[in-house]
Amino acid sequence: MSHLLSGNQAIARGAYEAGVTVATGYPGTPSTEILENTVQYKSDIYCEWSPNEKVAFEVAAAASCAGARTLVTMKHVGLNVAADPLMTLSYLGVEGGMVIVVADDPGMHSSQNEQDTRNYARFAKIPVLEPADSQEALDFVKLGIELSEQFKTPVILRTTTRVSHSRSIVKFSQRQTNPRTIGLEKNPARFVPVPLWAREMRKTVEKRLHDLQAAAVQSKANRIEWRDKSLGIITHSVVYHYVREVWPEASVLKLGFAYPYPDELFKQFAAGVKDLLIVEELDDFLEEHIKALGIACKGHDVIPNIGELSITTLEACRAKMEGRTIAPIPEPKYAKDLPARPPVLCPGCPHRGIFYALGKHDVIVTGDIGCYSLGTFK
Repeated sequence: MSHLLSGNQAIARGAYEAGVTVATGYPGTPSTEILENTVQYKSDIYCEWSPNEKVAFEVAAAASCAGARTLVTMKHVGLNVAADPLMTLSYLGVEGGMVIVVADDPGMHSSQNEQDTRNYARFAKIPVLEPADSQEALDFVKLGIELSEQFKTPVILRTTTRVSHSRSIVKFSQRQTNPRTIGLEKNPARFVPVPLWAREMRKTVEKRLHDLQAAAVQSKANRIEWRDKSLGIITHSVVYHYVREVWPEASVLKLGFAYPYPDELFKQFAAGVKDLLIVEELDDFLEEHIKALGIACKGHDVIPNIGELSITTLEACRAKMEGRTIAPIPEPKYAKDLPARPPVLCPGCPHRGIFYALGKHDVIVTGDIGCYSLGTFK
């Protein structure tokens, strides 16, 4: 039976089907609805809003090291908070599968900055998966758990605002069972990274990265679609759908398992096309590496690296590449008459009263999470 789900709803379903038993997180758009939707499976999954992303990460990591399958959610700036345990857990590894869902926000719809979480995957030397739609969001949670347990590594599932909040058709499957016995093995050499043992862990991390790269080359999450070979495009995430709309005739290498870099796929694809274009959202994560391999390509010299990509944006890029001009889309006549819709605090939020009281005084107030910035408009 088919269901219409947002990416966030699909990730929650994916956690259920993957046999996850512990799900933690800290709210932040565009990731919040993941844990909110996971709660419907509370008879099978323990769910926790933690005090912050670091605590959420550590709760999930501890359960994973004890053999449970876990999922932790946060937005991109939340991974800054959780970066300390992330770097160390890469060395320790995991027992039960652990998926770290990080929702990036190209275009800053609800964030103070733009970050590309793929860089954290490279920094921590762990894999990153990038779904393009809701079905892949569900499937990639299960793939992440599988990779995590096979290679004893945490896995990042990177979404973006469009993947998180857009809806598409999803097919459900039965819940998997975790064959592991839950319980932490008291093995200091495995879980205590003092220098003596950490040096050996470092070697394990590099070997794991090499093995993961081979897995990325063979993974069904990455695929080549051969069409007209005069132009080949390497792309990822939801941008794949934009590319297929704007360049329907082009050959495409679609990446879902984006790191470690599947170098053999890059070389095979580049050798089969005349010109190569890298279309990626935010940083030149792919372009920089592909050029370092000695493969000639175009990328951010023609594709914007600021803000969210869209079909309209890429149509303008194609026209510029081909020396054409396209007429701008006119603004609807009624647009100027629409009322403003600024972001507001959720109904019942206790900060409403606090901001009301502070507004009566001439004080300067600082905060941390994004919701606090809404006090500026109170």
